[in-house]
Amino acid sequence: MKDQLQELIRNVSSGCLDGEEIARIAEEAAQAYADPQAFLAANPDINYDDGFPIPLGEWVVVGSLPETVLFQGDTYEELFQQVVASFGPQVSFVLKPKQLHKVEPLKALNRIQVQLSSLYPEKGGYVLVDFGVPLDDELQAVLVYACDLEETLRLASAVGIHAAPAYEALRADAGA
Repeated sequence: MKDQLQELIRNVSSGCLDGEEIARIAEEAAQAYADPQAFLAANPDINYDDGFPIPLGEWVVVGSLPETVLFQGDTYEELFQQVVASFGPQVSFVLKPKQLHKVEPLKALNRIQVQLSSLYPEKGGYVLVDFGVPLDDELQAVLVYACDLEETLRLASAVGIHAAPAYEALRADAGA
């Protein structure tokens, strides 16, 4: 499981985490999945509650991802604002977060995905992927290179973490 977690974290971090950090998160998450009670006993500073709707291993993975990798918010405007900030000022976006303010979710997500698809063409662009079960926010997502999407979805499924391309998932939910 550790190898699958390591590859999954590498894919969702899209180059934002170094190999050492990826290995550390994967090791901790693998321990948490394998023996939650022992992991909690060895890490008393971990703020995990058995009432959480996700396994401890997923909580470790999601909680270890920095804000440049994991985007959370209650609206697509908030989510996209974090995405834009993660790229820094050197990357210019045609779409601005405020343009999503009063746009229905499916249209907002389509606009976001079109913008992300145009970035980093060598990797086929980025795909916004719903990732894990949000605990405090309505939305929780990561960016994955389009060329890594299929493998990322397979790995997430193998370790039991929800992952789905955000636009396609919302479109399917909306029956569009």
